[in-house]
Amino acid sequence: MTGPVPGGRVDLAFPFGFDARGRTAEPAGYEGHIRGLLEQLLFTNPGERVNRPDFGCGLLQLLFAPNSLELTATVEYTARAAVQRWLGDLLDLTELRATVDGPVLAVSVGYTVSRTGRSAEARFVREVPQ
Repeated sequence: MTGPVPGGRVDLAFPFGFDARGRTAEPAGYEGHIRGLLEQLLFTNPGERVNRPDFGCGLLQLLFAPNSLELTATVEYTARAAVQRWLGDLLDLTELRATVDGPVLAVSVGYTVSRTGRSAEARFVREVPQ
């Protein structure tokens, strides 16, 4: 399902872009929209959004800490808390694993979309330039 949804929200593609007709690109259905929201939440630093200064996880800031089991646990805890706070009404988190290898952060997320009941998995990888 794309376009307007209950509550007046519109499902936009992430990253934001335009389609071949020059219109705002839409994601691949509602599940695509949820995946985009999840990616935005994980990699937005608190303070980046003017109207929601506490939105985000700040996971990329953690990449500068020494790699350790504690860092991985911190990434997972921070991400779980943010997902439950900001997206808890849209999805049920079933699994979240993080790995840090030098400047590369990989986050694997398993979740169930609340509206459809469908299970999904997503893997997000970010590298911080050195």
